Amino acid sequence: MSMNHYSTEIPGASHWSLRVRKGMQMRLTDLNGGANVGMLLYNPENLLERYNAPDTLKGQHTFKLSKGNCLYSDMGRVFASIIEDSLGWHETVCGNSNAEQIKARWGQRDYQSDRNEWHQNGYNAFLVELAKYGLGRADMAANLNLFSKIGTDDEGNMTLDGQYSKPGSQVVLRFEMDTLVLLHTCPHPLNNAEAYPYNPVQIELSPADPVDDDDYCRNFRPENQRGFMNNALYHLGK
Repeated sequence: MSMNHYSTEIPGASHWSLRVRKGMQMRLTDLNGGANVGMLLYNPENLLERYNAPDTLKGQHTFKLSKGNCLYSDMGRVFASIIEDSLGWHETVCGNSNAEQIKARWGQRDYQSDRNEWHQNGYNAFLVELAKYGLGRADMAANLNLFSKIGTDDEGNMTLDGQYSKPGSQVVLRFEMDTLVLLHTCPHPLNNAEAYPYNPVQIELSPADPVDDDDYCRNFRPENQRGFMNNALYHLGK
């Protein structure tokens, strides 16, 4: 039996992964507001190729990600394009929360004692998903934080806008090559909410419209045209 559409809800403090095929799109929806989706991307045919946050930002001359931006691998290829975005800002510089941060802010809860009300952190959540594919700590790359916006003061200190993402906010990724997607819904590392945030997201997978020469993301930056050419060469003969 074949499937072209799939939908699931990822609870807060959870993690998920899937090999998403070229030509599919992923719609992520913040159901309650205040969500953070940490995301890593890998080439399932060569797991050494992975999402590169510095090149993604530098190559497109930006500090934030929104509609039109592409998510690049460390081989100069485009994993995915942001084809829809109701927010206008997603960050990829702050990394992950870890166990020490979570314990210091909200206290320690573990799954054995608290089940689904435990305090998971982003770093360990990624490790669980990485292990499913024979990967580990050495394979952890700088991650995306979808639905999260950060600001800086005059001294360069970064803060999270905790009121940024509202219920129903959405971002849609179109996959330009087969991609292993790992994600979690754990708190952003700069989240200072009084209580540990359990914010779920909806994921919907469906076929994307074909990419043509006038594609918005492809032409958003000259660098993106080169990225798409790298993809075309990679898929030559397939």
